[in-house]
Amino acid sequence: MTFQTEFEFTLPKGYVDSEGNLHKKGIMRLATAADEILPLKDPRVQANPAYLTVILLSRVIIRLGDLHLIDTKVIENLFATDLAYLQDFYSRINENGTAKIRVRCPQCEHIFEHEVELQGE
Repeated sequence: MTFQTEFEFTLPKGYVDSEGNLHKKGIMRLATAADEILPLKDPRVQANPAYLTVILLSRVIIRLGDLHLIDTKVIENLFATDLAYLQDFYSRINENGTAKIRVRCPQCEHIFEHEVELQGE
């Protein structure tokens, strides 16, 4: 069994680049300790702690559509719905180790994994 470190996602709205191209599908990798610690030294985070999310996502998203370089400008220009989706996705894969959640059928009590879809997907 291999350990999964990269997870595919699909943004609810999608990122529109400067040429008008829409990018919805991407890949996020698991965060390292450095991903969570190093941005704390960034002056933008020290001035505005909410900016931590922007830097953190720019470090762990390794692809978005045809884009292979995801920097803070890309994250800053995401729609709010997509930013919220990525924050939730980040939490799921880094806390649970999977993009899926375990659920139990209320009728038969069977436990299975289900990919949670957020509104707009």
